[in-house]
Amino acid sequence: MGSILSSLLGWEGSGEAAAATESSEPSRVMAFHSSNRWQLHFNNSKQLNKLMVVDFAASWCGPCKMMEPVVKDMAAKYTDIDFVKIDVDELSDVAQEFRVQAMPTFLLLKQGKEIERVVGGKKDELEKKILKHREVPKFAA
Repeated sequence: MGSILSSLLGWEGSGEAAAATESSEPSRVMAFHSSNRWQLHFNNSKQLNKLMVVDFAASWCGPCKMMEPVVKDMAAKYTDIDFVKIDVDELSDVAQEFRVQAMPTFLLLKQGKEIERVVGGKKDELEKKILKHREVPKFAA
């Protein structure tokens, strides 16, 4: 049922790439293949005060391929954050909307607004910015 729902929503957890890694866990990175379905997800995210990390990548991009397992690891580690992957060749209109000019480009969004941008395969900078904007639940002591 999950794969049916994923197909209807236009995203998938990038199962093939996840199978290629050593982890048996499915990827938490949502890959969108339809501009309309991305727009629906994006509009819904505006209602939440939740961090979203959007990975704009291309299949032919070496640094993008290098960052793919890094992003999957971060998605598994930071389960309170939405991780999204958009192929710039497949959804060029979305890439243009966000003024993406180089790959990979990572946008950190909150309530539909860009709060940070990391251009290039800079995993330490990306994680630093994620931690800076992450809402960590506060538990009563």
